[in-house]
Amino acid sequence: MKRFAVVVRVWLMSLAACAAAAAFSFAKIDVPVAHRVWRVGSHLSSLSAAFGATVILSMEAAVVLFLIVARLTRGHISRFAEALGVACLASICAYGVNDQVLKPFFGVPTPAEVMDGARHTVNFAVGFGYSSFPSGHMVLAGAFAGVFMRLYRASIRPLAVLLLLAAVLLVVGDWHFVSDVIAGAFLGITAGMLAGEGWVVHMIGSRYEEFRK
Repeated sequence: MKRFAVVVRVWLMSLAACAAAAAFSFAKIDVPVAHRVWRVGSHLSSLSAAFGATVILSMEAAVVLFLIVARLTRGHISRFAEALGVACLASICAYGVNDQVLKPFFGVPTPAEVMDGARHTVNFAVGFGYSSFPSGHMVLAGAFAGVFMRLYRASIRPLAVLLLLAAVLLVVGDWHFVSDVIAGAFLGITAGMLAGEGWVVHMIGSRYEEFRK
C-alpha cells in the first residue's frame, strides 16, 4: 500500500505538471510555433501516408493476431512477445478512447483549420475524431512505449528519445500543436505503464496459482 501511495502521488504530480505545461503552451506557444513551422510541414507530407494512424493500427492488429495464432499453435510465446502483444493492445485501446472520447470532448481545431482562420480554442463536446487535442499519434506511440518502459527499465531512455523525436515531427509537420503532443504523450505513457503494471500483477498471480497446484 505504501508503494501504491507513492506511485499515485508521483502520478498526480506529473499530471499537474503536464496539465500546467499543456495549458501554458495552449495559451502562449501553440499558435506562434504553428505559424513559424507552417511552410516546413509541406516537405514532410509523405510521412503522413507512411506513418498514418490507420497504417500503424493495422500493423499492431496484425502483430496481435500473429501472436495469438503462435500462442495457440505452439502452446507458448516468449516474454518479449507477450510484452509486445500487451503494448500493441494498450496502444490500440488508448487510441480508440482518445479519438472517440477525448478529442470530441475538447473539440480543438487542427493547425490547418487555425491557419485557415479558425480560433485556437476549446469547443467542449462539439469536436470530432479528427480534432487536434490530444494528439492521437502521441497517445498511440506513448501507450506502446509505456508498456516497455514498465516491463523493461533499460528501454526508458531510448524510448523517451524516440517519443521526443515523434513529438517534434508532429509539430514541425503541421499535424499538431505543442499542447496536443504534451497531453497525448502523458495520456499514452500513463495508459501503457498501467497496462504493463496490470500484466506484471497478472503474471505474479499466475505463478502463485501454479505454485499452489
